[in-house]
Parts: sequence; structure tokens; C-alpha cells
Amino acid sequence: MRRVRRRCGWARSSPRPSRGATPRRSFKDPSFRRSLTLFRAFLHEQDDPESCYSLLATDAVNQVEAYDGPVTGRTVVDVGGGSGYFTEEFRRRGAHAYLFEPDVRELGQKPPDGTVVADGYLLPLSDGVADVTFSSNVLEHVADPQTFLSELTRVTRPGGLIYVSFTNWLSPWGGHEWAPWHYLGAERARARYRRRTGKPAKHTLGENLFAVHIGATLRQVRARDDVTVVAARSRYWPFLDRAVVKAPGIRELATWNLLLILRRCPR
Repeated sequence: MRRVRRRCGWARSSPRPSRGATPRRSFKDPSFRRSLTLFRAFLHEQDDPESCYSLLATDAVNQVEAYDGPVTGRTVVDVGGGSGYFTEEFRRRGAHAYLFEPDVRELGQKPPDGTVVADGYLLPLSDGVADVTFSSNVLEHVADPQTFLSELTRVTRPGGLIYVSFTNWLSPWGGHEWAPWHYLGAERARARYRRRTGKPAKHTLGENLFAVHIGATLRQVRARDDVTVVAARSRYWPFLDRAVVKAPGIRELATWNLLLILRRCPR
């Protein structure tokens, strides 16, 4: 297989197909059918979170296996995984997966066994214990993304995989529950949400939601000497998933959600 040299080692030039994986539902990635299925699930996130997040977890683990092979028998650290859908899907495929979640309110009534309430800035783990470190849609909720990424890298073994995705601020979903009105300003969007629903918004800009941008994040990650970038792509986009990320300006709107596949550099 052709390999592309990187500053601290190497990364595969393209995802490798997973062997032995048995996903519940698998769609070609990227494909219009897959994107449409995920979008329909997102529309029912509030009234049917079980279906929505189970589908998203299956899709995310499919992506991990596409880039790094089957997770069976491997140690996976899920940071900020909420109710544990991702952790449970990793376990279903034979991984030794562990959930670390800082907010007990996000855990739900029955979190996975062995769940640890822990800050993503300071995980209670030794260096290099994880084969895969996984973080889905967390980066936009931390005030210091680079410190958060440093901690994910620390607990990943040399050569291990780091999966990070986040919703960028200028995407149509950047404001989360009060999107797309965040384009008119966060406070105005929050006020509209309260008028429309009769309840306060879950997220507040600068407190538990932060304006993270793709261009700045890519520059920061590429400047690091402890990881190499295997892929930077749109997580959900049905076509041109890599090309759109390469277009400054356009990517801030069109990417919707950036997926970074990183590999921990050798010591």
C-alpha cells in the first residue's frame, strides 16, 4: 500500500476497509443515502434519541474501523460520550471501551458499566493506555481545545488512533439547539429559542459552547509535533467530503462537522 510521509512518521493515504466488523447498519461513506439517513435521524433527536444516537454510534465506529481496522480486543477511551451510545457500540464489536464523561447530567439513567466521571482536561489514566481515543462532538464545548487535544494524545499509545469531530461555529448547526439563528448573534438566538419553546436554551456561548473554526483548528493541529493528520474531512457530507475542507471560507459554512483522524507520533 502506498504511504504518505509525515513529519513525525507516516499515515495511510486512504482508509483501509475493516475486516471482520459486523455493523448493525452500514452505508457507503460518503454517500447521499448515508447522509440522508443520518439527517433524518437528527431531525428526531429530541423525540427518539435512542434511534438517533444508536445510528450515529454505529456510523462513527464504522469510520474508526475504516481507518484503523477492527476494534475487537482493543482498548478504546470514549471522552465526553454522554449516555454511552458510542461506548456500547465499541463494546458490541469486542473492544474494551470505557466512558469518561465530565457532566453527570449527560449520563442518563443507565450509563455503561465502569463509567468514570472525569474532566477531559485531566483524565485519570496513565500515558499511552488507549489504542483508540474517541471524542464525538465535544471540542466545541471546551474552552481550551488544544489542551483537550493534548490530553487525548497523552492517553493514546504511540501509533494509536485519535478520532475527533466537532460542529464548527459557522456551520448551519453551529448554534446547536438555537441554530441557525446564531448567525444573527448568540444572545438574540437564545432569546428566540426561549420565546419559541418556553424554556431556557441548554447552551450558552462562552460557557458550555464555544466558537470553534475549521481553519484555525487545522492550523493548530498540523503545527503539533505529537500527532500526524491522517484525514481531515466533513463527517456527514455526502460528496466532496475532503475537497470542501480544503476551501478556505467555504469550509466554515459547508463542512457542517469536521472529522479529524489523527495518529499519535512515535516517541
